[in-house]
Amino acid sequence: MEALIPVINKLQDVFNTVGADIIQLPQIAVVGTQSSGKSSVLEALVGRDLLPRGTGVVTRRPLILQLVHVDPDDRRKTSDENGIDGEEWGKFLHTKNKIYTDFDEIRLEIEAETERVSGNNKGITDEPIHLKIFSPHVVNLTLVDLPGITKVPVGDQPKDIEVQIKDLILKHISNPNSIILAVTAANTDMATSEALKLAREVDPDGRRTLAVVTKLDLMDAGTDAMDVLMGRVIPVKLGLIGVVNRSQLDINQKKSVADAIRDEYAFLQKKYPSLANRNGTKYLARTLNRLLMHHIRDCLPELKTRINVLAAQYQSLLSSYGEPVEDQSSTLLQLITKFAAEYCHTIEGTAKYIETTELCGGARICYIFHETFGRTLESVDPLGGLTTIDVLTAIRNATGPRPALFVPEVSFELLVKRQVKRLEEPSLRCVELVHEEMQRIIQHCSNYSTQELLRFPKLHDAIVEVVTSLLRKRLPVTNEMVHNLVAIELAYINTKHPDFADACGLMNNNIEEQRRNRMRELPSSVPRDKAAGGGFQGEQEGGGTGNWRGMLKKGDEGSAGDKSSNPASPQRGHAVNLLDVPVPVSRKLSAREQRDCEVIERLIKSYFLIVRKNIQDSVPKAVMHFLVNHVKDSLQSELVGQLYKAGLLDDLLTESEDMAQRRNEAADMLKALQKASQVIAEIRETHLW
Repeated sequence: MEALIPVINKLQDVFNTVGADIIQLPQIAVVGTQSSGKSSVLEALVGRDLLPRGTGVVTRRPLILQLVHVDPDDRRKTSDENGIDGEEWGKFLHTKNKIYTDFDEIRLEIEAETERVSGNNKGITDEPIHLKIFSPHVVNLTLVDLPGITKVPVGDQPKDIEVQIKDLILKHISNPNSIILAVTAANTDMATSEALKLAREVDPDGRRTLAVVTKLDLMDAGTDAMDVLMGRVIPVKLGLIGVVNRSQLDINQKKSVADAIRDEYAFLQKKYPSLANRNGTKYLARTLNRLLMHHIRDCLPELKTRINVLAAQYQSLLSSYGEPVEDQSSTLLQLITKFAAEYCHTIEGTAKYIETTELCGGARICYIFHETFGRTLESVDPLGGLTTIDVLTAIRNATGPRPALFVPEVSFELLVKRQVKRLEEPSLRCVELVHEEMQRIIQHCSNYSTQELLRFPKLHDAIVEVVTSLLRKRLPVTNEMVHNLVAIELAYINTKHPDFADACGLMNNNIEEQRRNRMRELPSSVPRDKAAGGGFQGEQEGGGTGNWRGMLKKGDEGSAGDKSSNPASPQRGHAVNLLDVPVPVSRKLSAREQRDCEVIERLIKSYFLIVRKNIQDSVPKAVMHFLVNHVKDSLQSELVGQLYKAGLLDDLLTESEDMAQRRNEAADMLKALQKASQVIAEIRETHLW
C-alpha cells in the first residue's frame, strides 16, 4: 500500500501537464496562523531549509510540495543518468526539467516565482507552485503549504487580506479528498485556534483533520501541554501530535534540521516521557504517510469514477469540435446539406434538438397563423370606423339628384369595400411575422443543430447571408400575393354568395315581420293602404331622404319669418348659396333613415364575415406556398449554387483560432484522463487497491 502515494504523485504529474485542477486528488493541506510554526513543520518533514522566511505574509501562493522517497539504488541510477551530484534534489513544474540540488536556490526560486505572479505588494493568488523533492530521508507525501492566517493588514498589504487568505484556504480544505493539517502553537489557547476553527467549517466531524501543536518548549514556566496532547482540551479524531520547532536564533545560527530533530527527541523524552513515542517530527511524518495512504485507498473508487465520467465528457466534446479537415469539398457539401436538412426539420417539427423553453420553427409559424393572425382578424369589428352618418351619407351620395325608393346597392358596395380593405394590414403583418421566424430558425440551427458550423465562422456567416437573401427575395412576392388576395375580394362583391344570400333572405323576413307588426299596432279606423303608403309619404314630406322640396320649403319659411336675424338667408333676387349653409353633424334619424342604415349595416357585417373567413383561410396557404415551402424546397440548391465553388473552399473552411485551441485543449485533457485511467487500472492489477 506504500506505493499508493507515488501513484497519486503520478496522477498529479499527469494533470499538471494540462494545467487542470478538475480532479481533486488526495493531499494534505497545511493550515495555520502566521508565526504558528507552520513553515518549520514542513521543513522538518523535508529535512532541509527550503521555504522563504520573513515578516508578514511570506507564503502568498499555494505550494504543492510532493515528497518522493528515493531508494539508494534508484538514487545512484538517477544521478548517473541526469548527472545529479548529491542524494537530494528538487524540480519545479514551471522550470520544466531543471534540477536543483542547492536548496538555497529552491528557496530563491520560490520567492522569484511568487513575485512573478503575485507581484511585490504582498498580495496573494490561488495559482499554485508545484515542487517535487526527491530524497532518501523523506516519506512519500503530498503537502499543500497555504498562506498563514492573518487578521490585520500590515504595511502595503491589501485591506481585505484576511478575507482573501480565508477564501484561499477554504478552497483547498473544502476538497473532500484532502487531509487538513491544522497547526497551532502550544503557547496559545487551543480553544481560539483559527486553524481548527476553519477546519471545523468544512469538516465538522473532524474525520479528516489532524492537529499539530508546535513550540512545546516555549510554554510558560509551570505549565505543560499534557492535557492538550492527550486530546482532553480539543478532541480530534485523527489525533493530535506535538513537535518542537527551531527557534529564530537556531535558524540564524544555521542549525540543521537533523540537529533540531535530535534535540526535539531529547526534549520529549525529558518533558513528556510517556508520550514521546507518539509525538515529534518523525512520528508526524509516519502518521501523515499512513493517513494519506489510507485516505487514498478510500478515495480511489470515487476518483476512478470521476476520471471515467470526465473522459466520456471530453470525448463527446472533442467529437463535437470535429476532426481536422482533409477533404474540403466533401466537408463543405456535408455541412451545407446538414444545415439545409436541419432547417427543414425545424420547420417540420422533426429536428433532433427540440426547444423546450419556447415555440420555434414550424410550431411558431402554426401559432402565428391560428392564434396571432386568427385572433387579430376576429378582433376586427366589421363596422369599425363606420358611423351611422357615414352610412347615411353613402346612401344619399349613391342616389344622386333623384330621391330613392329603395336602398341603393352602390352604397353597400362602397362601404363594404372600405371595411374589407382593413383586412390587408393584419394579413401583411402575418407575412412579416412568419418571415421573422424563418430568420430566427437560422440562428437556432447554428446554435443547436449544426455545432460544426462554429468551427468555421466564415462559412457560418456565408450560409446566414445566403438564407437571409433567399428570404428577402421571397418577401415581396409573398406580400404581393397577399395583397392580391385582398384585391380579389375587393374586385367583385358577390352578393349571390350562398352564405350572403341566406343572410339577405333572413333579413328580408325580419323586415317584413316588423312591417306586419306595425300594421297590427295601427288603429282600426286607419285604412291599411293609407297606412302602408302614409309612412313613406310622411317621411318624404317631413324632410326624409331625398325630399328636397320639403327642405327648401322649410328654409323659405324660416327666412321669411326672420330675414334680418339670419345673415345667411337669401334675399329676393339673389341665388341661394347652399355651401354657406352648415351641414348638421348629427341629428335624430327618421324611421326610414334608421331602417335603411340598419339594413346596410347588417349587409356589411354579413358580407364582411364571409370575406374574413376567406382571408383567414387563404393567407396562411399563400404564405406557406410562396414563402415557407419555396424556401424549404430551394434552400439546399441555393446554398450549393452560391457556396460550393472551388475558389471559396479555403476561405470558407478556415477554422477560428479559438476553435482550434479548444480542440487541442480538449484533446490534451482527454489524453491526460485516459493516462490517469491507465494508472488506476495498474493499481488494481498490482493488488494495491
